[in-house]
Amino acid sequence: MPYLSELLVSPAPAMAPPLPAPRGPLSAFVLEWLVRPPQALPPAPAPVDDPLYGEDSALALYLCYELHYRGFAGVDDGWEWEPSLVALVRELEAAFAARVRDEAGRDEGNDQGNVGVAERLYAMTHGDGDGRSLSRYVAERGTLAHLREFAIHRSCYQLKEADPHTWAIPRLAGAAKAAMVEIQADEYGGGGEHAMHQSLFAVTLRELGLDPSYGAYLDQTPGFTLATVNLVTFFGLHRRWRGALVGHLAVFEMTSVEPMGRYAAALRRFGIGPAGRHFYEVHVVADAHHETVAAEGLAAGLAAQEPALVGDILFGARAIMAVEATFTRRLLTAWAQGRSSLRASVDSVVIDEPAVASTPS
Repeated sequence: MPYLSELLVSPAPAMAPPLPAPRGPLSAFVLEWLVRPPQALPPAPAPVDDPLYGEDSALALYLCYELHYRGFAGVDDGWEWEPSLVALVRELEAAFAARVRDEAGRDEGNDQGNVGVAERLYAMTHGDGDGRSLSRYVAERGTLAHLREFAIHRSCYQLKEADPHTWAIPRLAGAAKAAMVEIQADEYGGGGEHAMHQSLFAVTLRELGLDPSYGAYLDQTPGFTLATVNLVTFFGLHRRWRGALVGHLAVFEMTSVEPMGRYAAALRRFGIGPAGRHFYEVHVVADAHHETVAAEGLAAGLAAQEPALVGDILFGARAIMAVEATFTRRLLTAWAQGRSSLRASVDSVVIDEPAVASTPS
């Protein structure tokens, strides 16, 4: 579409982002060493907060994980597989995984065999939940400031949308692999740069008057948001967790259609034009089909090939739902109290004021 070509951000967002500020002794340790040449690390400080949602621990793990994506400006690529840093990541991941298991809870059903995997995913994702819907709040009651905050939160993942899930492709085979490729091909715009969902979200940020650069809002992003990205990266980096990654993606696709439609409606209410809404409207169309592919082709397909992974598939599904529920709760609680859900007010990170219609359109 012509307007996407015109509004697509410049190549600048592809550049490695700057390092953020530390949030505690652990992240300060990682940041102190990343600016040096790769070398053996001394013992790291002990974690001082929650390994899943804590500001310091979440940032420390996020910093290490980002070395597998675009890295950081001024950081030597050799740090990615420096043995001593890998050893530190393994320690952080052990505590992280334990907390994720606590959050996800135990599976109450039979987690062996492939019987009913798709049906159980449908049941998990189409239940009543706790009744707290972030997308409904944004669509019906949210302000433009709430929309901006939400976009900033999601920028940590959406600007690399699909990348962590793509790590599953070489680890799958047959029907499950084909289903994964079908989903991911759509996520990457069928090979068209302007149609990649990452690019479309950058346009949305720009239309909201926000910085579309990769990593621009890391300092403003709280630990509970970093946890949502750390979770999928953790699953994606480890072949051991390929089943959980499939369950994660299945839930991601199966819970997308209605929320994406609501976010598009919220943007329309504030006069954000077609280019800014396109990211969400594309998902409404694509994910209606992806829901079936993810549940029946991908998740059930993998379960049929490797029945021993059924427990992991369902664990990954429960994990994303639990972590996303915390994300929703934190945002709605902050907004109900009349405060920002970011580590800094959204007013301090808006770079341009978007054109807003005087009446809803």
